[in-house]
Amino acid sequence: MPKIQLAVADEAYAAALRERLERSGMAEVYAVEAPDPSQEGVIVMDSAALSRLKAPLEHPERVVLITRNDPGELSRAWNAGIRSVVFCNDPLNTAVLAIMAAALRCGKPGSETCGGGARPKRATIEQNGRRPKASGDGGLA
Repeated sequence: MPKIQLAVADEAYAAALRERLERSGMAEVYAVEAPDPSQEGVIVMDSAALSRLKAPLEHPERVVLITRNDPGELSRAWNAGIRSVVFCNDPLNTAVLAIMAAALRCGKPGSETCGGGARPKRATIEQNGRRPKASGDGGLA
């Protein structure tokens, strides 16, 4: 079951969203003051929580931003790489759909895009752009 960190200052909105998500049984929802990007799962936050996070965001594809329809806020979200933005006055179901989409992008728990678990090792690239030979890799470089 996916984990969702919910960092939204509007208590009524956060409570309604949490209730809707928990009722669906699709995720474990944790209300947090500040999201922890080192934890796996989806992060749902408002602009205030976004401003407290270190840039650049790791795995912005798992973030759902709840914000005003304001050019400055939207520009900040775009620059952070956030794919899912829901406006404060959108129906709650729109936010739920955005969260479900982020959970699908997140994939299985422990996947790289989910933010948790081990990350695959990257090949070392030499100056000439070729990968050095490793034992057992058949001599391909």
